[in-house]
Amino acid sequence: MLKLAILGFLYDRPLHGYELRRHLAALTGHVRPISDGSLYPAIKRLEADGLLVRETEPGSAAAPRHTLHLTGAGRTALLDRLRAPEPLDISDGNRWTALVSFLRHLDDPAAQAAVLRRRIDFLSEPASFFYEGDRPRAAEEFTDPFRRGLLLTARATTEAELSWLGAAVDELSS
Repeated sequence: MLKLAILGFLYDRPLHGYELRRHLAALTGHVRPISDGSLYPAIKRLEADGLLVRETEPGSAAAPRHTLHLTGAGRTALLDRLRAPEPLDISDGNRWTALVSFLRHLDDPAAQAAVLRRRIDFLSEPASFFYEGDRPRAAEEFTDPFRRGLLLTARATTEAELSWLGAAVDELSS
């Protein structure tokens, strides 16, 4: 998720490390905070892989500032990931948020719709947070207001997302 989000934000424009961190925090920080201990090693790995470059500029005070720029290989890596996301990019909520945030960079509506259809397929599978054997348990099976509430909220969220996904696929297909 972190690699995808870094490439996605840098696709738009070069950013300083602290700007990138702020964008990442806005995207996923409320759910999964991004620490310096994970961000800066990820940036260094992407740099070592030739997906981004760091350019040094004079700082407004005394210290120089480093601006991160996506390379051609970085652009290609992002578009490849958007075109053919990993299964966890479709099923994990945080990774899905990052993926769909940058799906606009993929300029092929049919490819965009194909990604959305994968999410529709995932969301259409019967699932629950709670199971009886292999059978997912429905909200109505619980007298516990907390589990019932959790499942009702998840159902409503899934229904809303499926509605949006269907409309988006129709729009992309027309």
